[in-house]
Amino acid sequence: MSGSTSVRTQPILTNRHDFDKTESSSAIDLDNRRQSPVASIFGMPAKRSQTAQRRPRTDAQRNRERILKVAKGAFARSGASTSLDDVAKQAGVGAGTLYRHFPTRDALLEAVYRTEVEKLAAAQRKLAQDLAPIEALRAWMLLFIDYIATKQIIAPALNTLVGRPSKLYEVSRAQITGAIHALVERAIESGDIRGDLDPLDLLRALIGVSNVASSPDWQQSARRLVDILITGSRPIRPLRK
Repeated sequence: MSGSTSVRTQPILTNRHDFDKTESSSAIDLDNRRQSPVASIFGMPAKRSQTAQRRPRTDAQRNRERILKVAKGAFARSGASTSLDDVAKQAGVGAGTLYRHFPTRDALLEAVYRTEVEKLAAAQRKLAQDLAPIEALRAWMLLFIDYIATKQIIAPALNTLVGRPSKLYEVSRAQITGAIHALVERAIESGDIRGDLDPLDLLRALIGVSNVASSPDWQQSARRLVDILITGSRPIRPLRK
């Protein structure tokens, strides 16, 4: 009809790809209409639909975490010969999904190792918030033992990385030493630990146990050593007469 408002026709949906594009553009148009004029003038970002924005990222993150968990066990069993297709199958994702996250075996292996280090760094922050300084230090040292065990298991595969894993270890070393320094400094400030303690001495002691242990239960010995180290690091109190 002449003079009437034109009606915007929706595109014909021929496949999933078209639906994704249409759904995305429609959501953006709707958000732009809801945006205030002031926000539009100053280029303030529109609020996206939570369903459109968060669900894909959540699914992708969940897939990534599942792949890393499966890959950690696979590298421990098969080393550098681990089949990425088998990892994808065990993780319940398609091969394309795995390769989209990790294009090569080296990329996946590095991600497995980095994830273990990142867990240690995150644990330091969490423990410092939730526990008393001395208890946070003790709990983190126990987690460090688990990290050593994991590193020993995947070390043969790590050593096959192109260019060797020296740069990878260098970055992880900085994260780990930063975490132990923060925990020890906090314990020193609270008066639970002597001020002359070198935080790295605690790590060296635990690593030493793992290197010289001849039995598979070295982790139990290392955990007992944590309490010995904590006790030995306490301030020396003057004897009462």
